[in-house]
Amino acid sequence: MHRRMIAVLVGAVFAVAATLAVFTMLVVSNAPNGVQQTGVADIGGPFTLTDETGARVTEADLHGKPSAIFFGFTFCPDVCPTTLFELSGLIDRLGPEADKMNWVFVSVDWERDGPQELQDYLQAFDDRIRGFSGTKEEIEAVTEAYKVFYERVPTEDGGDYTINHTASVYLMDAEGGFAGTLGYGEDPDTMFAKLKRLVADA
Repeated sequence: MHRRMIAVLVGAVFAVAATLAVFTMLVVSNAPNGVQQTGVADIGGPFTLTDETGARVTEADLHGKPSAIFFGFTFCPDVCPTTLFELSGLIDRLGPEADKMNWVFVSVDWERDGPQELQDYLQAFDDRIRGFSGTKEEIEAVTEAYKVFYERVPTEDGGDYTINHTASVYLMDAEGGFAGTLGYGEDPDTMFAKLKRLVADA
């Protein structure tokens, strides 16, 4: 098998593993009283990025409302547009309650995605979804804070690259604390119920 294809497959396996790790942490954090719990990774934290309008943003700009945060990139062939399309449907289904949340798409492609690229890309989805980008150092900092896996992988022709990345949507409470995930391919009714609970608890 071609070496680059092997690299893509290995990267995909790591992406799935990272997603499963997040779900494991969620299960542990929600264990009932009397059940022994292990340490839960601290997901979330300080960051400084740039939104689709060119304005600088930090984690403080999201506080006061729960948030749904998805990490991806605009050249993503399937996972990112599918996830953003699903989020748009969930936003529509929530109705006015959707305005009680922050909806954020963070690009991990610091080389190709900036404010204008995100602004253009997000026109295909609900207009309440904001786009955040940053420098290499800023993206490394925010992905480390949120325990996001991402890895650049050269394409087969060697002239470009794609990115393997965690496919889950991170749910954060109004204070910026980790509240769970929406899994890629998860049942829409289950995702909707999670969002309803998150809004109700705000």
